[in-house]
Amino acid sequence: MTKKQRAELIQIELEKLYPTVPIPLDHTDPFTLMVAVALSAQTTDKKVNQVTPNLFKVAGTPEKMALLEVHEIKELIKEIGLANTKAKNLKRMAELLLEKHNGIVPQTYEELEALPGVGHKTASVVMSQGFGFPAFPVDTHIHRLMTQWKLTSGKNVVESERDAKKIWKENVWNKLHLQIIFYGREYSPARGNREKDFLTKMLFEK
Repeated sequence: MTKKQRAELIQIELEKLYPTVPIPLDHTDPFTLMVAVALSAQTTDKKVNQVTPNLFKVAGTPEKMALLEVHEIKELIKEIGLANTKAKNLKRMAELLLEKHNGIVPQTYEELEALPGVGHKTASVVMSQGFGFPAFPVDTHIHRLMTQWKLTSGKNVVESERDAKKIWKENVWNKLHLQIIFYGREYSPARGNREKDFLTKMLFEK
């Protein structure tokens, strides 16, 4: 099976499994989405979704977030990994949105990635899921699966993202990256039993 055939089969099977894919992080607008994605680094989406309701009650806008002290933000997100750094980033992110963007989340990678705590992956999620621009955010799960499926020889998420964008058409990127994440969690976890990983078996069965 060629790389192109494997990619087509993956897309067909994932569409059967996940015809609709919810965005895993609870949010109400681009700002709360950006905050949730920034918080999700080295933390599960489930834990982020447990913490953000209380955070967004008091700091659901850049104006309200900027008014909080760092220690107040940290108290609201203390169950999440790297809470110290993330609290500082969230406050400064909110301040910069007010100073430079009139409190509105910008719609370019350059402006998004200039915000504290917003790397390329977070910016890609905001661009795709927040604003609907074609993007293929690659996290460690997608990188692992693409390597497993021999769709990339990339050594990191940046190289895997480049390969993913070459393999699949732009109009499926926003949905497909979520489908791959859901598949990885359900059928091929990073740690644990991968007996259910029928897709990998299907791709490489003799």
